[in-house]
Amino acid sequence: MKLSEIIEIVSAIVINEGKGTSIEIVSVCGTDMMSDALRYAIKDAMLITSLNQPQVIRTAEIVDIPAVLVVLGKPIPYDMANLAKEKNIALISTKYSLFTSCGILYQHGIRSCLEHQSNR
Repeated sequence: MKLSEIIEIVSAIVINEGKGTSIEIVSVCGTDMMSDALRYAIKDAMLITSLNQPQVIRTAEIVDIPAVLVVLGKPIPYDMANLAKEKNIALISTKYSLFTSCGILYQHGIRSCLEHQSNR
């Protein structure tokens, strides 16, 4: 699914477009544990989290995640937004919770990184 579709589906605000909203997102990894993201996330997935810290962007960079969705309408600090821009990672925000965001995307056919890995 294209990032632009995800933005529309979860009523997200774009903080930084990264490589553009036409990129393809193959799955999602919804977690606040960056160690889980490092373990289970896959290339071209989107990370969904309630954390609004630069470490989230650094984790995304390590795992080749092109987009991060911050939930609960949390404010995005300048250092996080700036790092996302520097690393060319899309950064978007929604008012929905992590649970609801994942559920909405699941209803629209996006699966978790774990499901995506088991279907290879």
